[in-house]
Amino acid sequence: MQNSQENASLLINLSSQIAESKSGEFWTLGDVAVRRIGFGAKRLAGGDGGGADVQDRAIALLRRVVELGVNHVDTAAFYPSHGQAGETRFESLGWANDVIRRALAPYPDEFVLATKVGPTEHGLARPDELRELVESDLRVLGVDSLDLVYLRQMGLESIAEHFGVLAELQEKGMIRHLGISNVRVSHLHEARAIAPVVAVQNRYSVGFGRVNDEILQLCGELGIAFIPFFTLTAESREAGGVPGSEPVQEIADRHGATVAQVRLAWTLSRGDHVLAIPGTSSPQHLEENLRAADLTLSPEDLGVLDSLVD
Repeated sequence: MQNSQENASLLINLSSQIAESKSGEFWTLGDVAVRRIGFGAKRLAGGDGGGADVQDRAIALLRRVVELGVNHVDTAAFYPSHGQAGETRFESLGWANDVIRRALAPYPDEFVLATKVGPTEHGLARPDELRELVESDLRVLGVDSLDLVYLRQMGLESIAEHFGVLAELQEKGMIRHLGISNVRVSHLHEARAIAPVVAVQNRYSVGFGRVNDEILQLCGELGIAFIPFFTLTAESREAGGVPGSEPVQEIADRHGATVAQVRLAWTLSRGDHVLAIPGTSSPQHLEENLRAADLTLSPEDLGVLDSLVD
């Protein structure tokens, strides 16, 4: 394994590696220009439970993520996870943050490590429990301040009290930037009345989650990043994998691309403010996903994909 000095040297060279990216497309997330295809930690375990060998492979994969120029990693204390097809419930394995620290710390200034708080094994955290969750992330990730923290809400009519707690923690310097996840337009307006919001995470993919077209457009108008989840898994949700679709497959075949690359390229086509955070445990899939930034879909392709609505 690489030691901390080797990690630091690897990460210091991040900016020059990013500059060589073919896509040349970035978005300022908070105060850092990030590559529009990042990496999500949700699938780090693949189909395994997460023994020592699985975690070692995850560490190697995360280091490869950085070597390839990715400077936006999305995580949560309850990642990685497993789930069943079509279900919103999942089993938390809970070691992603520890593995990220072991793989990548110390983190450079030009690197955005985003995390989210809210869900617990007992349901959505109460407002008075959020500080403890943030403090835990600080300890496990090995940082003094979290780059970006999302409130991942579940079923709340108003998020003001929960988001207000995170805004207070931001004022104390524990959090640099705030985001919200699994929200409606009304939640976004509510949160922005309390503190600046730099990113929104909602479900969104080809033919899935298109109810979020409105909030995606609004984020673009406000200069807020829209960062979809379930971009590749779509209707299979927590079960992972890339669902089959004849129209998507036909487009992929014409371009000599994978269906995952087509789905990611379509996602990026929705606006310069739309980022992607595909997750995987496979080095091959990681590299394929990043090459989606160089796939140009024709207007006809986009028309077909746009018409696949749920």
